[in-house]
Amino acid sequence: MSQNLPDFSNLSICVIGDIMLDEYLHGATQRISPEAPVPVVLKSAQNHCLGGAANVANNLAKLGIKASLAGILGEDEAGETIRQALKAQGINDHCLYHGEAQTIHKLRIMSRSQQLLRIDKEQPFSSQLSDQLISQLISQLDHFDAIILSDYAKGTLQKLSTLISAASAKGIPVIVDPKGQDFTKYTGASAITPNLSEFEAIQGKSADNETFNQKAQALKSELKLDALIVTLS
Repeated sequence: MSQNLPDFSNLSICVIGDIMLDEYLHGATQRISPEAPVPVVLKSAQNHCLGGAANVANNLAKLGIKASLAGILGEDEAGETIRQALKAQGINDHCLYHGEAQTIHKLRIMSRSQQLLRIDKEQPFSSQLSDQLISQLISQLDHFDAIILSDYAKGTLQKLSTLISAASAKGIPVIVDPKGQDFTKYTGASAITPNLSEFEAIQGKSADNETFNQKAQALKSELKLDALIVTLS
């Protein structure tokens, strides 16, 4: 059954955060390696897709929204793959490409729909690169109707107070998908959307709904939020 969606074509949203390249290597496993007790994968296919904050931007673009993406990417093969994928999906590229950065790259070895191994290639981004990205975006805020901060604690989103304050001054809502145990850096955002485990890591477990609501209201007040949305996922 088809679903009629609202027309989002006039809405411009910028996703800012940790960008990743998710790559998948598929193959059959029919024997164990004689070198070690591990399966041998006979490669049959390999593909990649946009991950992290880039996946959020891609989902917005599929809804017809004018999606933009900002994050830190290296001047490497993975960074170039992401650059081309953004172009193909019609996502406006506001990323900072820098020779000192390494693009976050996750390679998953798959067989029979099961993940056998994941190889991560990443290193934390410096505060200098994060500051440079934020400064670049503040000068472009007038192009956006809303900001989404997609945080995976990889170092893209460090000092956010200046960005949140600048967006607030222009009446631009800032919605945050948070990460970590320090939510104070999101102070002044319009809304944050932690899942239950992330919320409990900050506020502790609740014995009942009344206690949960009290803790939620306390965090909302402390961070000066318009809304706090706790998801179960």
